[in-house]
Amino acid sequence: MENTQVQKGHPKGLYLLFFTEMWERFSYYGMRAIFILFLTKALVLSSKDASNIYGSFTGLVYLTPLLGGYLCDRFLGNRRSIFIGGILMAIGQFLMFLCGNTISSPEAATTMMWAGLTVLIIGNGFFKPNISTMVGQLYPKGDRRVDGAFTIFYMGINLGAFFSPLVCGGLGDTGNIADFKWGFLAACIGMIVSVISFEIYKNKYLTGPDGQPIGMPVKKMDMKSLGIVLGSIALIFFLLSFKTFFKSDIDMIGYLIYGAMVIVPLVIITDKTLTKEERSRIAVIFILAFFVIFFWSAFEQAGASLTIFADAQTNRHIGGWEMPASWFQSINPLGIIILAPIFTYFWGQLHKRNLEPASPMKMAWGLALLCLGYIVIAFAVSGVDSQVKISMWWLISLYLLHTMGELCLSPIGLSMVSKLAPIRFASLLMGTWFLANAAANKLAGTLSALIPPGAGETALKPGETIVYPAIMGYQITNLYQFFMVFIMMSGVAAVILFVLSGVLRKMMHGIK
Repeated sequence: MENTQVQKGHPKGLYLLFFTEMWERFSYYGMRAIFILFLTKALVLSSKDASNIYGSFTGLVYLTPLLGGYLCDRFLGNRRSIFIGGILMAIGQFLMFLCGNTISSPEAATTMMWAGLTVLIIGNGFFKPNISTMVGQLYPKGDRRVDGAFTIFYMGINLGAFFSPLVCGGLGDTGNIADFKWGFLAACIGMIVSVISFEIYKNKYLTGPDGQPIGMPVKKMDMKSLGIVLGSIALIFFLLSFKTFFKSDIDMIGYLIYGAMVIVPLVIITDKTLTKEERSRIAVIFILAFFVIFFWSAFEQAGASLTIFADAQTNRHIGGWEMPASWFQSINPLGIIILAPIFTYFWGQLHKRNLEPASPMKMAWGLALLCLGYIVIAFAVSGVDSQVKISMWWLISLYLLHTMGELCLSPIGLSMVSKLAPIRFASLLMGTWFLANAAANKLAGTLSALIPPGAGETALKPGETIVYPAIMGYQITNLYQFFMVFIMMSGVAAVILFVLSGVLRKMMHGIK
């Protein structure tokens, strides 16, 4: 019998999952690249209102995988979950296309947008947690090819994220607000390609090492679970549209996400079956999750305030051609593709010399690089009038530094959770880690709303005065002060994590 441990190459199922995920990420990141611009230009929302909608959407995108993972494990299986999620996301993107097609009627467009975002959020909940788990199922336990498989899969994610702003932004971010719909339609087509390719080839290629199909349904879905799905759809639509329909300033989504971020860790850490050592390791996960919130809330400005900044106050002219602002969102995935192998080699060399830092220290370096990116852009805008546009190279430098920070933090964090979590709590703790991402994305929208009125804002009406945002008594009247918020936040978090890294390493009890 052939030894699977020494097999070369990868099963063809990996490349099907690679292709499926690449087009799904194309769809999501393509829509995200133009979303904030669509809100501020086509729907004529203020940067504050647009940022809050953006934060609520991206925050819920990280929350619903808890629901999708639960239903997959109990009823649907991976295949059916991916199909349901993909179809819902394609419908959601098409509703965004219809939203872009009805901007002449603001009320209809807004309602269509809430419907589109709701379906996208629920669809993502089914799709996101299930496709990556199938990668590991293609291989026997202990197969050394699994690490390489996830690296290939990760490249698929970043390829989709790289091309999508170029295509969807190129079609939608043209300066003509009527063109945004074509960007959303391109995202819809990308999702359809993902679903069709998966459905055509899944039976042929998605088999385990024993030749049996993987990701099959567990059992038929009962009425209770169907009610959970339908109830979730209704709840998310209600939460998203609450402020608009009820003319209220109450942030229901914020209460939901931040409340879950407090309650779920408390439930886990107080479980009586945990040993002292397990509780110590879990505490490390929660402490680092807290710092991760600060990282991602500043990093995710890419799709929010930094896109507004790129559009309004960055000189994007190359000769006689002006580059779409949305294209800057391709810099990060391109940087990941180029720099990931270099970082892997660098950590490997340090490991050989017994110099590789522990996970908390790597994550502190990630926060420091994030801070440095904001220092660069703050320097660029210091003393510059809001009507003056800065060179695009400043923004490109920020994105490259942030990409290096991501490579120090993101893959390290996921690996750390899998190592520290007790087996019986593995899925729940990974869900909690993504819950921190939900909180971070929600906070990202809140922080993006602090961007002061500038060159990109609508002109004031007669009798109106500029109202400058403020945070904790600190009024933000210019971009330098705005970027200082992120410098202070990420810088202080980096310093504290550097100081705590030794203590956290001891709490990990030998796990690096």
